Amino acid sequence: MLFPKEMAEVELIVPTKDLVAVARVLSGNGVFHQVDSTYLGLENLGPNTWQEKAGNYSALERRIQSVMQSLGLPEEYPVKAEVGSMVDLDAVRPSLDRIEEEVKGVSDQLSSEKKRLELLESQLRQIEPIADVSVNVGVLSKSSFMHSILGVIPAANISRLKTSLLRIPHVFFTLRTDPQKSIVWLLGSKSNFDVLERAAKSAYLNPLSLPEEFDGTPEQITELLQKEIESTKQKISNLEANIAQLAGTHKTELQELLWEIHISRIMADAIVRFGQLRHTYVVVGWVPTAELENLTARLKQASREILIETMATSRSGHHTNVPVALSTNKWLKPIQMLVGTYGHPSYGELDPTLLMAFTFPILYGAMFGDIGQGLMLVLLGLLMHFKVILKAMQGLGLLIAYCGMSATIFGSLYGSFFGFEGHLIEEYIPFLDFIKPIWISPMENILSILSVAIDAGIVILIFGFLIGMFNSIRSKDWAHFLFGHSGVATFLFYICFLAMLGSFLGGTALAPKIAVAINNLPLPFTTLLLAFGFLVMFSGFFRNMVEGHTLIEGKGIGGFLMFVIQSLMDLLETVISMLSNTLSFIRVGAFAVAHGGLSLAIFSLAREEPGLRFWITIIIGNIFIIGFEGLIVGIQTMRLHYYEILGKFFHGGGMRFEPLKLTPSQEEA
Repeated sequence: MLFPKEMAEVELIVPTKDLVAVARVLSGNGVFHQVDSTYLGLENLGPNTWQEKAGNYSALERRIQSVMQSLGLPEEYPVKAEVGSMVDLDAVRPSLDRIEEEVKGVSDQLSSEKKRLELLESQLRQIEPIADVSVNVGVLSKSSFMHSILGVIPAANISRLKTSLLRIPHVFFTLRTDPQKSIVWLLGSKSNFDVLERAAKSAYLNPLSLPEEFDGTPEQITELLQKEIESTKQKISNLEANIAQLAGTHKTELQELLWEIHISRIMADAIVRFGQLRHTYVVVGWVPTAELENLTARLKQASREILIETMATSRSGHHTNVPVALSTNKWLKPIQMLVGTYGHPSYGELDPTLLMAFTFPILYGAMFGDIGQGLMLVLLGLLMHFKVILKAMQGLGLLIAYCGMSATIFGSLYGSFFGFEGHLIEEYIPFLDFIKPIWISPMENILSILSVAIDAGIVILIFGFLIGMFNSIRSKDWAHFLFGHSGVATFLFYICFLAMLGSFLGGTALAPKIAVAINNLPLPFTTLLLAFGFLVMFSGFFRNMVEGHTLIEGKGIGGFLMFVIQSLMDLLETVISMLSNTLSFIRVGAFAVAHGGLSLAIFSLAREEPGLRFWITIIIGNIFIIGFEGLIVGIQTMRLHYYEILGKFFHGGGMRFEPLKLTPSQEEA
């Protein structure tokens, strides 16, 4: 759990006759991370026929998925799906063609009827504004000599339209008068078509599109449209029933076809990336060492003549090309997701998931300590995790539950229950008078809780420094171990910095006890601060010296001055970073105080009479605190980890372990 899984590099020489069997083993176990080895093949062997096969399998898979989508079937595989051999495309195409043709006929007819229904309903909406007008609208579109426009026009534009048509013969009827918009009918000669259209457009006359196949008054047309709509809906219902029947008939067959084509496509895609020789293929990839023996045994069963060469990879040193497989645990998945948002661990680096599983809930609970509200978060998280509510956020369910449990524990330490503390419990809920601060009340000990928060931050930062140095030792990066941003020199400089901080704040209630204790040690911290400051200031120079690189970039006096200025800025940046990182944890205590202050604000709104209004205000206030402040505290906890904690030792940048697998449900090894 603390480190990524140990990986082994695997190279295979596979006889051509066993190619498919080996590809089936590599794809079916979900433990082999393939590396493209086509560069190891011979160039004069002609085109790769497997590339064409992979394309054909992919096209066929998309066709099956399209048919299943038309039938409303989920893209599922058979319950007892087994990894078989690659299917013959010519053998499965006739079955798919038959089903596809059968489904397409009904599906196309259903699509056509749905489009007709949309058209009819649109026509009905168009004719609704003139439903009570007693005019035979059929003659409007059937006249050979007259051009007519029936539509809605802003009432203020009617006079403007009439004025623009004074010079041409026309007939203008106002069928319905309205203060805002009126319905008008404009008639004119076909020869004046352009003039009529331009005048109507300039007056913002919106023509009504009437169905040409219907004749009569708007009332008669409306009745006919409604009958057609009902008839079309019945046809759609019958066609949907036919689709459902086809889905039931072909479900099993389509699932089996999809599975067979899918596994064939996966294997073909893998084979495309093999290096092709004259009579053999070269396969290169990575396998977790723990799975190597089992995979090797399966490969030898699939091919007696296969040659397997494995090489274990040490965790020390730089291995940017090694895929990183993390240990999976369903209880730590939400924490692993948070780490993944920041970065993926490199191969020799410590996986911070387990550390963050402790620090994230603890810091959250310290800022949001309340027994009742914490229990509500636990309940909310569990309901999300089991998909009772907010199913789309299931992945965050356990994280919220963990934070809720921590908030409940800290609520016991603070003596807070739904915002009730101290005398408020005795006054309003005396039957819970046993709830008292086990440790400290943030509202009554503001400076003390802030000091404790800084102390906690110092402990976490020191631990981060130690982990960073440990990672450097594992990777044998001695330059960064000695002079890196989390190296020995920087760490000792931070200790001296804490001593100065303890000296500066020693006489105040805000003074962090750890810093004061360090300052009380009988050591010349001022001298040591200057010495380690010198090492930090010129850390780039010393790193280059250890690594054997050019000591100072640039030449002459100008290059040297630029180096000194840059080193001075590096020292200044380090000091500011140490101060901000240390004091940043004060927010933990500040939010604990703010949490109690917000609860008091809710009580002030509720007033003192414990009536119905009082309890309604308290309930609404607690819902607001759980929702709004709970989110803000979560953001602050993430910020502390991403900016103050992980940056001390976690570099990330590792390559993700992406094994060949037949279905998305196969877990990473």
